Amino acid sequence: MAGFNHLFIPGPTNMPEQVRMAMNVSMQDMRAPDFPDFTKPLFEKVRRVFKNTTGRVFLYPSSGTGAWEAAIQNTLSPGDKVLMSRFGQFSHLWVDMAQRLGLDVEVFDCEWGEGVPVEKYAERLKADTSHEIKAVFATHNETATGVSSDIKGVRAALDAANHPALLMVDGVSSIGSIEFDQDAWGVDCAVSGSQKGFMLPAGLGILSVSKWALEAHKHAEFPRTFFSFDDMIATNDQGYFPYTPATQLLKGLDVSCDMIHKEGLENIWARHHRLASGVRAAVDAWGLKLCAKETKWHSDTVSAILVPEGFDARDVISTGYSKYNTSFGTGLSKVMGRVFRIGHLGWLNEGMVSTALSVAEMSMIDVGMNIKAGSGVGAAIEHFTSTQAKSGKAIAAE
Repeated sequence: MAGFNHLFIPGPTNMPEQVRMAMNVSMQDMRAPDFPDFTKPLFEKVRRVFKNTTGRVFLYPSSGTGAWEAAIQNTLSPGDKVLMSRFGQFSHLWVDMAQRLGLDVEVFDCEWGEGVPVEKYAERLKADTSHEIKAVFATHNETATGVSSDIKGVRAALDAANHPALLMVDGVSSIGSIEFDQDAWGVDCAVSGSQKGFMLPAGLGILSVSKWALEAHKHAEFPRTFFSFDDMIATNDQGYFPYTPATQLLKGLDVSCDMIHKEGLENIWARHHRLASGVRAAVDAWGLKLCAKETKWHSDTVSAILVPEGFDARDVISTGYSKYNTSFGTGLSKVMGRVFRIGHLGWLNEGMVSTALSVAEMSMIDVGMNIKAGSGVGAAIEHFTSTQAKSGKAIAAE
């Protein structure tokens, strides 16, 4: 089929040409004497994306799931009690991992479309006067349902209870795209991956840890080898890795971090909010609803759009792919067939979002949904033209 293939899934995201070109290099010696000249500044660039000034980052040749596992194995011990919540496929998978690794998991099950139950966390932490809970887990952005949660509020709940538990955050589809401040929010382990806001192919599990997480590591009793902090620290401090690193991905990460810092994190957060608001305006104009139950849960990186009763969202997705060269995200687990997802994160602008919305409209019309042609796209355009992007920051037009 003629023309570009359009990618609007919530990961992997679109990759800038300069990032792709940075990875288009010959193999190099990862034990060469000048390799640390490249890696040591890279570690610092990545730390800045997390706003982590007192801890360190680890770059594993894995997906974000590997960084999940590294966070658990290096800071906790078998049988430790942890507090978690489950409200989508990825928060469910993190709970599943913690249980399979042998943690004593206390879970708040929430309706899919809601987020981290901060008030319930606060009550439970206040009641835990003996401090049996060793870590609190929170999924910042639930990619399956298009829900963002209040991580700052979780930290406030810990502080109000004067509770020493570690704060573990899944930021795979949030970090580098929506507001995140590891230092200010007191996050001890922040997990991300290369294929979302970092605008790279999948293959790097990125874990940013606080000084308190490094202290907890000294007493953690999980066995670990591949994900060992000790092995990584010993070699990273010299500019190397304990095994063969994904060198080409690191080259791309170096350029993507440069792009992030050039635009500015605050500007990136504002850009994502502006683009997401355009998508939400389109959903309203279509007469549809998001999976996210309330405005406070709205994600600025992915929208999970509910289709009307009698329709299967998979038909919308397959139509977009087969007729219009466009990929949308499918519904997962409990919401399979009920939602299609538009990923609007990473290297993205108004024109790209408008393309996603126009293809979504055509696909929904093609499968028989009562959608007025141009309604959603028009609403998004009205939003984009009534605001303006200045240095990447959305400003209301006067």
